[in-house]
Amino acid sequence: MKRLEDHWYRPGLVPLMLLPVAGLYRLVVAARRRAYRMGLLATHRLPVPVIIVGNITVGGTGKTPLVVWLAQLLTQAGYRPGLVARGYRGRARHWPQQVRPDSDPQVVGDEAVLLARRCRCPMAVGPDRAAAAGALLEHNDCDVILSDDGLQHYALERDIEIAVVDGVRRFGNGHCLPAGPLREPKGRLARVDLLVSNGPGLGSEHPMTLRLGAAQALDNPERERPLSEFRGRRVHAVAGIGNPQRFFSALRGLGIEVEPHPFPDHHDFKAADLEFADPAPVLMTEKDAVKCARFAAADRWYVPASAVPDERLGPEILALLEAVGRRR
Repeated sequence: MKRLEDHWYRPGLVPLMLLPVAGLYRLVVAARRRAYRMGLLATHRLPVPVIIVGNITVGGTGKTPLVVWLAQLLTQAGYRPGLVARGYRGRARHWPQQVRPDSDPQVVGDEAVLLARRCRCPMAVGPDRAAAAGALLEHNDCDVILSDDGLQHYALERDIEIAVVDGVRRFGNGHCLPAGPLREPKGRLARVDLLVSNGPGLGSEHPMTLRLGAAQALDNPERERPLSEFRGRRVHAVAGIGNPQRFFSALRGLGIEVEPHPFPDHHDFKAADLEFADPAPVLMTEKDAVKCARFAAADRWYVPASAVPDERLGPEILALLEAVGRRR
């Protein structure tokens, strides 16, 4: 049986049947946004600039690698960035939560731990991003806040919005939830400051590619193997991300014979999920490895991905941030 998401990217009757519900969804989205603009719903302005990196579609677009790249860009430029996120699927009893590289992903969420490890910046998570940012600033000397996702979290005022688009799947059938993958109508993109396409860019979009690094062992991340060593070999590829096919296709593009094992985004992995009938190596995404390291075994590896945006993006972001500083 197809998942609902599968119907969003190919012609069929299911999205058409859901169009009335999608129409109601659009009305609710528009009313909510208008309530924030009119001051009927409260917004919170922080004493430092806020940069939102988000998208308007459900599923992975590559925004988290872009946040890592952006945190590194700002650090190299002399800023002291702090990160906030929702902490999706985290099971903390109290929010917000400060996140460290050794935090428990079951408490604060898998993406939060991945970001803390890769960015080495102060980080806090919680469903209320404004409260998370406030807690972050209370305990850390940050001069700019990066929000991973949160384009639709209007309670947190923002100075710069960056939207990431899937350069291959784009916007699917172009319908809003649940008939299509859109969280907001496509017109929302006309109001963001920068558009980044994970893949070929159209119009004003900045193209971005994801570069896979050397495979790292789950039982000892300091042990690495170049992906070229897997070329021509059969591997079990595991991905519990928004678009698992992107990971599988990237491995196949390197000449690796892939036996795909897709899981739902943010899947709560168990040891049995990585047990297969043959002894072929297992390659997984870095986000999945955050949760699977606790039952690491031999010949199981994760493959980090790094964002490589076009060379114009960095200077444009820094120029926007400097302009924000002058206005403040």
